[in-house]
Amino acid sequence: MGEEHKKEGNQEEPVKTGQRKTPLAQNIHYFIKWTFISVVVGVVVGMIGAVFGHGVVWATKIWQQYHWTVFLMPVAGLLIIWLYQMGHEEKNRGTDLVLESVSAHEEIPVITAPLIFVSSILSHVVSASAGREGAALQLGGALGNLTGKVMKLDEKDRKIAIMCGMSACFSALFGTPLAAGVFSLEVVSIGIMYYAALVPCLFSSFIGAAVAGKLGLAAEHYEIGLIPAFDAQGAALIVLLGMLCAVTGILLCQSMHQAGSLYRKYFKSPYQRILAGSAIYIVLTLIFQSRLYNGGGLHLIERCFEGERVPYYAFLVKILFTAVALGSGFKGGEIVPTLCVGATFGYTMAALLGMPPGLCAAVGMVCLFVSVTNCPISTMFMAFELFGFEAMPFFSLGVAISFTLSGYYGLYHSQKFVYSKIRTEYIDRKSN
Repeated sequence: MGEEHKKEGNQEEPVKTGQRKTPLAQNIHYFIKWTFISVVVGVVVGMIGAVFGHGVVWATKIWQQYHWTVFLMPVAGLLIIWLYQMGHEEKNRGTDLVLESVSAHEEIPVITAPLIFVSSILSHVVSASAGREGAALQLGGALGNLTGKVMKLDEKDRKIAIMCGMSACFSALFGTPLAAGVFSLEVVSIGIMYYAALVPCLFSSFIGAAVAGKLGLAAEHYEIGLIPAFDAQGAALIVLLGMLCAVTGILLCQSMHQAGSLYRKYFKSPYQRILAGSAIYIVLTLIFQSRLYNGGGLHLIERCFEGERVPYYAFLVKILFTAVALGSGFKGGEIVPTLCVGATFGYTMAALLGMPPGLCAAVGMVCLFVSVTNCPISTMFMAFELFGFEAMPFFSLGVAISFTLSGYYGLYHSQKFVYSKIRTEYIDRKSN
């Protein structure tokens, strides 16, 4: 799975090029073996991911057409908690469990897949501010683990199969195969990459995206519009935007974590927590009657790129809606709301910086993504797949700044920081 990293004083000597020779036959066997496995995982997970994606699209159309579905939140919430209790997964840690299944010895129960599938659709039907990529990581990880068991893979190979499933489902839902393929290698332990899974994850990712495309699930892509010349002034403004995005990302992470803590502090039962969250969410919806902040947020992202009016405070309200919904127990994911926060924040800052709104919205999206996931390489690939390569200097500078200044905050508690962001030293700590 990758080179073992131990604390100073007990660290293995690194293997230099040419010191350890692997027989060519072994490499060929690895390639053939994982080509077959990744094709199976890519096809299976791509198909199920496409069905899930269409379900999310259907659920989104339902709440957008029938606004009264938000009043069904208590019913949907109670049903979600009941389903998890019936599956004996009331303590399921979601994406954190998937990450720990790769970095440690945690087991992903098979029932995780149907539970996150159904509960995410229910959350979207009632317009909860939840995404789909977090659900994709759980769904794909559970299916990858199941595939590994069916094929009787050993523990190390099953970890690679889990990562393949994560990549395939993420790619199927978002249509960014390169970013999805690398994301699974990068998100578990910041500072090291699981290179043994590079070929399997990329194969599964591209196959998953292709299968989902054939089944009618469209890939995400946005037109930035005007892209100015990259000069000293533009670079300085992007540095400032990256810095502010890092602060916004920290605010988002802290809001998500603190919301869950507050619910657990004041409401001991999961049923009480989700009923309280439903009540607060409904009140917020009645206060902000535009419904801009309900749902995952793709509709709000589109407004930013289409030049429609977006309130300057939209990013703050979206953080609030997301923390209230996900903190109380609704399911889905944080990534699409994160991208929405980034797009609306960038759109707001464009007027203050005197830069094109489309460009600032795009830079805001990728900067927020990297600040909460701590995955700069996959973030860069995502930027190119979502927006094209023309704005590369703006993306690369903004991502680097936001990644560095966001510190050790992140959405996932189980994410490990193996190396410091600012020093060439081993630290081995988890995100805040």
